[in-house]
Amino acid sequence: MRKTLIQIGLAVAGLCVVPVAFGQTDAEAKIPALMKIVVPFSAGASNDNIARVIAPLLSKRLRNTVIVENKPGAAGVIGSDYVAKSPKDASVLLLTSSTFLTAAATQARLPYDPLTAFAPVAMVGQGPLLLAVSAMTSIKSPQDLVSAARAKPGALTYGSSGLGSIAHMASEMLSDSARIQLTHVPYKGAANALLDMAGGQIDMMISNYSSLLPQIKAGRVRAVAVTSRLPSASFPDLPTMAGVAPGFVADIWISILAPAGTPAPLVQRLNREFNEIAATPEVRALLESDGALPTPLSPAELAQRIKEDLSSWKKIATEKKIIAE
Repeated sequence: MRKTLIQIGLAVAGLCVVPVAFGQTDAEAKIPALMKIVVPFSAGASNDNIARVIAPLLSKRLRNTVIVENKPGAAGVIGSDYVAKSPKDASVLLLTSSTFLTAAATQARLPYDPLTAFAPVAMVGQGPLLLAVSAMTSIKSPQDLVSAARAKPGALTYGSSGLGSIAHMASEMLSDSARIQLTHVPYKGAANALLDMAGGQIDMMISNYSSLLPQIKAGRVRAVAVTSRLPSASFPDLPTMAGVAPGFVADIWISILAPAGTPAPLVQRLNREFNEIAATPEVRALLESDGALPTPLSPAELAQRIKEDLSSWKKIATEKKIIAE
């Protein structure tokens, strides 16, 4: 009788343990009470604006506190390195853009490996850049640009925010794809390049829509094409540069990364949350203001995209011998 009671007691104790064991592997139970979204760029930049809209939405869904912290410097490397070395519990996340990879492709030394130091979580959104020209040029279409470049190799000038910037890398990729010669004029900041394009000092530039918009509205700059492989729903009146430059594509994206080693169940949970947040009216409107759209990818799909994009940028950097300052 005593043996039977002991067996029953052990069985009951075992049943009591089961929910605890499941609770310990539940990603929801591991959500940090305080989460930090690190933006590796200055406050007020487009990435920062997106992070500050996302943070309260994530906080509400996870029932915790989510703050945004800016850690600018070295083309995003300082902030990215901080996240790479943070605890592997999703208490610190990185909100970054395609420049995360152009920096990795052009920096001589990085304190982290972009492919192994992070756990891809979710892509918030992506969209094309625009190829724009000074209104003082006669260029009104992709074919006009290619024809002008071929008529006088090297005569067309393009601006960028500096060596290794996404505008620089995308323009060099375009040169190769279209088999044309363009002359690079690097600036210290995209704003200065845009002003000179508006004034006719340089001919063209690849940039994001929100940066170009004031000069487009003023009639000093003309958008000629999108840099996506396919036509963009955000810019239905603009053709693709890929139509005259086969294989050319230079989309820009915003993604969330966690430190490598963050538990997979937690990454999956955050992936669902960020995918749903990106589709909310608040975030969608902010993305659309820059010509981007929510782009739900799984962590594995984002990892593959990062790998492919890094390979493309490294190819350009190697062939053109581009080393960021």
